[in-house]
Amino acid sequence: MRKLSLIFSILLLISIVLSACGKSAFTNGKSSSVEGNNGYEPVTIRLAYNLPQDHHIAIGIENFAKTVTEKSGGKVKIQVYPSGQLLSDKEMNQAILTGGVEMGVNSSTLWSSTVPAMGIFDVPYVFPNYETAGKALSGELREKLNKAMEEKGAKVLMYADYGYAQFANNVRTLKSPEDFKGLKIRSIGDIPSKMIKAYGASPVFLGGGEVYTALQRKTIDGATSGTTAMLQRHYDEVAKYLTINNYAYLEFILAVNKNFWDRLPEKTKNLLSETAKETEQWIREKAKSEDERTAKELKEKGMEVYVVPESELPKWKKAAKPARDAYIEHAGDLGKELLEVVERINQ
Repeated sequence: MRKLSLIFSILLLISIVLSACGKSAFTNGKSSSVEGNNGYEPVTIRLAYNLPQDHHIAIGIENFAKTVTEKSGGKVKIQVYPSGQLLSDKEMNQAILTGGVEMGVNSSTLWSSTVPAMGIFDVPYVFPNYETAGKALSGELREKLNKAMEEKGAKVLMYADYGYAQFANNVRTLKSPEDFKGLKIRSIGDIPSKMIKAYGASPVFLGGGEVYTALQRKTIDGATSGTTAMLQRHYDEVAKYLTINNYAYLEFILAVNKNFWDRLPEKTKNLLSETAKETEQWIREKAKSEDERTAKELKEKGMEVYVVPESELPKWKKAAKPARDAYIEHAGDLGKELLEVVERINQ
């Protein structure tokens, strides 16, 4: 009996030791996992956007969310709500500012109603090439816009390049501003509307999803948008002429509710900022190739494409001066400062 008791005691001791070893291994494994995650605290961030999921910006945003989640070992989880599933573009900004959603993507045009200076991306012919836009968004212009956004309650994480805006129509080739006279053109904002009026046409406000039917039914004669959207929305089926004049370099803003951002741990902020920076660069490189690819495809699908010669652009810019004046009036001193920053870069 004593022998059995001794054997039982030995087995119990072995069991305790093994259990302790197992617990130690689990703890070490957990500690290693935390170290691998750089100590990220668990958080779930909702991110909403309205673009089609196959758009290059949407692809970049989806990859941004995936990368953040993976690099944090699942601790910083970004739940993405694409294609307007959670919020419309008109609801987005207010939701971000009030904390209704933590993070969202919306056009600079729509943000200009909150921060008027953000309308600089709609001012005609301010950004003559992709390189100028990239340079401007890497320096003083970015800093000034970010500060203005933060004062309103939104932290900017990324400027996502949509690409250049162009004109499609069903009436004639637009080879000069005079060719716009008498046309009804779908606009994408207040400043482009001023330009359309200055060219002699009537601006019409329509949602992106309404343009195809409006062109088909001839309730409008044409529309302005990027060629990426024109291809995705099948403008080639309902519009004959495409004019490439690169009048506005469109931006989409990835913004975070400022109060939510301020409460995040520094490590999480760094992860989000660094991943956003990498994603922004990828999107910027894709913008140029996507503009070129989609314009080519629209031509292959039957649209007559006219590229305004660079020597003709000063005439287009001069005729669009009322739009520039409207921006300065609306955006005030900050608007003037931003225009001066870009002009220095262009010199």
